[in-house]
Amino acid sequence: MTIDPRTRIGHVHLTVSDLDRSLAFYRDVLGFEVTARYGRDAVFVSAGGYHHHIGLNTWAGRGAPRPPAGTTGLYHFAILFPDRAALAATVRRVIEKGIPLEGASDHGVSEAIYLRDPDGNGIELYRDRPESEWPRGPDGSIQMHTRPLDLQALLA
Repeated sequence: MTIDPRTRIGHVHLTVSDLDRSLAFYRDVLGFEVTARYGRDAVFVSAGGYHHHIGLNTWAGRGAPRPPAGTTGLYHFAILFPDRAALAATVRRVIEKGIPLEGASDHGVSEAIYLRDPDGNGIELYRDRPESEWPRGPDGSIQMHTRPLDLQALLA
């Protein structure tokens, strides 16, 4: 038995320690729009007017500490951009705002940039290549890899 292939992953909710700081990152750096607020405890942001792609909340408590490194939890969540130009525009903004990049990878099927939000949540900014360009083995299986991404070419 397999999951219905039309199934998609929807939104993500993140516990943050400082709502205003996180909102400044997701709105002013990544470019999401505020769609709703839930009092002083949560704000919801989206791309293109959807009800929300990301929920930011302080329900665990304002000033909550980051989880210690090397523990279980969210490794990262991924934000899919419609094309290379849209990905590059956001990556430029991230760099201009002084947000450090943790990595830039060519996975064959996609190009991905890795960074962290102010609370240490891992984020992958990526774009998929057209399926016709995906590397495949002799049996037709997808042959993903991790190689350095030419960041300068992306930003050119």
